Amino acid sequence: MCGIAGYCGAVSVSQDGNTLLRQMINAIAHRGPDENGVHVTDGAGLGHMRLSIVGLADGQQPMESASGNLVISYNGEVFNYVELRDDLIAQGHRFRTGSDTEVILHLYEEMGPDCVKKLNGDFAFALWDKKRRRMMLARDRMGVRPLFYTWHEGALFFASEIKALLRVPGMATEVDPYALDQIFTLWTPIAPRTIFKGISELPPAHLMIIEDQRVKVTPYWQLDYPDRDAVRSSRSESDVGEELRHLLTDATRIRLRADVPVGSYLSGGLDSSVVSAIAARIVPDQLRTFSIGFDTAEHDETAFQMQMVEALGTRHSSLSCSKSDIAAIFPAVIEHTERPILRTAPAPLYLLSHLAHNEGYKVVLTGEGADEIFAGYDIFREAKVRRFCARQPESRMRPHLFRKLYPYLPGLKQQTPEYLAAFFGAGVDGLDDPLHSHRPRFRGTAATKMFFSPELREALKGYDATEDLASGLPKDYARWHPLHQAQYLETSLLMPGYILCCQSDRMAMAHGLEGRFPFLDHRLVEFASRVPVGMKLKGLGEKHILKQATRDLVPASITARQKQPYRAPDSQSFTAAGLPDYVREYMGSEAIADTGLFSAPAVAKLLEKCSRNAPTGYRDDSAFVGILSTQLWHQKFTNQTHRQTVAAA
Repeated sequence: MCGIAGYCGAVSVSQDGNTLLRQMINAIAHRGPDENGVHVTDGAGLGHMRLSIVGLADGQQPMESASGNLVISYNGEVFNYVELRDDLIAQGHRFRTGSDTEVILHLYEEMGPDCVKKLNGDFAFALWDKKRRRMMLARDRMGVRPLFYTWHEGALFFASEIKALLRVPGMATEVDPYALDQIFTLWTPIAPRTIFKGISELPPAHLMIIEDQRVKVTPYWQLDYPDRDAVRSSRSESDVGEELRHLLTDATRIRLRADVPVGSYLSGGLDSSVVSAIAARIVPDQLRTFSIGFDTAEHDETAFQMQMVEALGTRHSSLSCSKSDIAAIFPAVIEHTERPILRTAPAPLYLLSHLAHNEGYKVVLTGEGADEIFAGYDIFREAKVRRFCARQPESRMRPHLFRKLYPYLPGLKQQTPEYLAAFFGAGVDGLDDPLHSHRPRFRGTAATKMFFSPELREALKGYDATEDLASGLPKDYARWHPLHQAQYLETSLLMPGYILCCQSDRMAMAHGLEGRFPFLDHRLVEFASRVPVGMKLKGLGEKHILKQATRDLVPASITARQKQPYRAPDSQSFTAAGLPDYVREYMGSEAIADTGLFSAPAVAKLLEKCSRNAPTGYRDDSAFVGILSTQLWHQKFTNQTHRQTVAAA
């Protein structure tokens, strides 16, 4: 894992390339505290901050090919580099290092830009082909590693994080009102849009090629599912489960490749427990585990974490996160997310990453991705119930089904059948709506926009983020099963845009820690897309096939427990012990009016309500965290008030 930065084109005469690259990589030094380097050539420059994990002694970057024609700056890991290296040696290639970085250079010599199709890994890299004067930017299939770019004074600048781009002289920063609307509706901007106007994100599984004054951005891989009317597979559940187990074991095995120790997170849920159990079998008596607990009972999973520690016999470190801990580190969290967020969930992971780093670890395995690819989230069950209710509106089962959806939200169980039907939008959304599965979430989140200022509303002029999302769906999307449609939305939007970005890469790399995700091995993702829907969501039982395939790895209490999504206290984190000074300042009427993004009277009422610890629901919690994080982001990253930028939007 590392941080990269660079440019393609002529940089300003006021600054030489070496100095510029040094400034850019210094802004992201936390991503690679071990080594750094720059490479400047005619028409391009590459910079690198290194977190040394593979090829400790000889993996310095930027790295040139033996011929000197190619140079690469690379962030991430290619987990199948051993097999690729052997194949390339058989074809006559000679290697000078033991790093996975050099494998990409040789593979590019053989295949050109198509080399990315051979890579099994999490990566973002820039490769400069001097002979062709071609710059190639690439990002991994699932969007694990970030890559941002912008055009400035005729040159392309790119980096792992936006704060590096802000070191380019003359770079102005403005809020993109449409991206802000997307965050307050969808939780994330729709790539390539970012919250910074004029700065873009290279979408997952995409290449950018700059050659002969032409720029081309193209996908090299696409998440796909079978048609809903396709002939059903005749494979047995045990056969499917056996293949799943084999793929997951191999995905974990190659993610243990490193020249440094690899640890594992334990959340107390099925996914991280399974990954840790497989890893413990591959490296017996060596695995170190890490977990975080809460002082609030509804969020704490310590009991389940300790069950897994006892079952695996790992050396374990844990910490307890309080509401005041979240409030204390939240400004630092926003500095690393580089965008507003609607939940505090990244904050505890920031603390957990710090714990692993302090224990001397650079790499951890985690369970991210299992809920998306094997239908583990409540939203999949909810969509199935809503479809049943829309087809059978008079069914007496309706209220009972709704009450089963969220056992960890006891308030819902006390509501009337009429309230529950209205809450979940039963019968409201057409079954042919491409966003049917997510409409209740989008409506609930979009309610936070009641706090937008009149100026922001005018700038948006009726813009609808959900229409924007629906317009970019794949051409085959309508032919997929409704569960697959819902999985696509989670996997292609929320996972890279929020889960992997704000909760995983950024919180880990804030402390020079690399997260690895066996469930996001593209072989396993492609396999899961073909698993029959009834093996993933069986009745209302989530991740059925995963549970069946791994039931011997974890205690029955872990497999049988009700799904509890990872959550953290939201507005209560900032109000339980009295408002921190920075909250009073940035959510105060003067600061709100100066930023111009929100209605000062409406925010004042919200702040007063939360300050007296009145009961808050989803809307108020999301609005509080969203407004506070936006204000913190604006203070940290912009150099113009929103009132000035809205006029230019």
